[in-house]
Amino acid sequence: MEEARRAVIVVGHRNPDTDSICSAIAYARLKQALSGREHMPCRAGAVNPETQYVLEKFHIPVPELIEDVRTQVKDIEIRKTKGVRSNISLKKAWTHMKELGVVTLPITRDNRLEGLITIGDIANSYMNVYDSAILSAARTQFVNIKETLEGVVVVGDEKNYFDQGKVLVAAANPDLMESYIEEHDLVILGNRYESQLCAIEMNAGCIVVCDGAPVSMTIKKLAEDHRCTVISTPFDTFTASRLINQSMPIGYFMKTKQIVSFDLEDYTDDIKDIMASKRHRDFPILDRDGRYKGMISRRNLLGMKRKEVILVDHNERSQAVPGIESAEILEIIDHHRLGSLETIGPVFFRNQPLGCTGTIVYQMYGEAGVEIGPEVAGLLCSAIVSDTLLYRSPTCTGVDKEAAEALAKIAGIDTKQLAREMFAAGSNLKKKSEKDIFYQDYKVFDIDGTTMGISQISSMDVTELTELKGRMTPFIEEMKNKHKVDMLFFMLTGILDESTEVLCDGTGGVQLLEQAFPGCAVSELSVTLPGVVSRKKQFVPALVMVMQGGM
Repeated sequence: MEEARRAVIVVGHRNPDTDSICSAIAYARLKQALSGREHMPCRAGAVNPETQYVLEKFHIPVPELIEDVRTQVKDIEIRKTKGVRSNISLKKAWTHMKELGVVTLPITRDNRLEGLITIGDIANSYMNVYDSAILSAARTQFVNIKETLEGVVVVGDEKNYFDQGKVLVAAANPDLMESYIEEHDLVILGNRYESQLCAIEMNAGCIVVCDGAPVSMTIKKLAEDHRCTVISTPFDTFTASRLINQSMPIGYFMKTKQIVSFDLEDYTDDIKDIMASKRHRDFPILDRDGRYKGMISRRNLLGMKRKEVILVDHNERSQAVPGIESAEILEIIDHHRLGSLETIGPVFFRNQPLGCTGTIVYQMYGEAGVEIGPEVAGLLCSAIVSDTLLYRSPTCTGVDKEAAEALAKIAGIDTKQLAREMFAAGSNLKKKSEKDIFYQDYKVFDIDGTTMGISQISSMDVTELTELKGRMTPFIEEMKNKHKVDMLFFMLTGILDESTEVLCDGTGGVQLLEQAFPGCAVSELSVTLPGVVSRKKQFVPALVMVMQGGM
């Protein structure tokens, strides 16, 4: 049924910016409105201060963090085999398995897994030769004996346990019986009054009267006085003696050690080999709190469905949430260059040369005839203001500006005031660590086999950027080695003066920038690029042109 289907994940790139987060939220709401199916906005990394400000301003909760979109145990069909109590009989367990069509039963208590029992375990219990004390050693409840023998408890409490003595069949005369019946024994016998009397007087713990024979009032009274349980069964003594071991509780035979169980959050890639290496057919599933949830087998993995994902604001595999190669990508909504991402099948791919993914989402609301509320309008407007640096970025088009101003009217905000507040929240860098600053907007690009890490920070405060340069210069070398990229660039972008100073690390980095941006100002380990503010529209394309021999 449609209602039971998993939510579609709508997620942007790693180290998400305001456009990535806001577009994911807005597009998830649009898709849900159009399809009726749940679409869940997510994030692939930490929310930066600018985005946090925007979400708080428009009273939107931070999207759920998703760190991997590989298929998990919770994504496959889990058999809801109900757990049974450890004190039910082997016969009852066997019947239950046949009714359910399963070969393994989970034994639970208070929804916690205590053990497992399989059809093989029950079959072995029937085939193995046990001594006559096995029934009491297993602490068999009288109710189990009654149910297994399809009888009734004539005297005694069926909730009590047979936990002492052995099981005997009284085939001899009473004189001989006295020589082998001991206190607490369970005696299977027929309708002979003398045999019943003898067993009770020898302090048997229980007598089983076969063939449905009536139990006299005298025997009942004597049994009560001697605290002897009396069970009447319609079976003959041979059948009763053959069946009685099936009344033992499954708890005595269940596996409790070295049980292989899996967590709902486990990835199927990680459990496949474990399942293949074990002879078990079924494996219990627990939640993160250790509660039993159901069973799976190797067969369940054959029909598992991949997570369904919609990507916004990127189409690069290196920027996508981990595990994307194992997910089913349904759509891509983006405004960047075409990247290296491959899909399993055809997808809806909308890519427009605009300054912001939020602008595309705004267009799609209009095309679908879905009204944009003030909250979504505020998010999309913030995304456009952020990505275009309030229309200063060369990536900005007239379409972006028109969309932002229209959204601002719906949200009841002023774009200039919003920009000042957003950029102030995002550029308060003094209290942030070098690591936080570096990862605020970091992406990796692969250009003709050369990997480049590019981080960018923007600020309206020139003094703040100057101080930051001194802090970040030694740090980027550490980051280059950590990420094992060929070159690393850190862009310090001034919003007001519309220029960027680039810190470089990696052989040939400065020379590459000199070729890509003729006339740039070069100093030790940094290059100043007047008029350059956009990584996507200006910086990366210029590097690509040089490396592909276009300049």
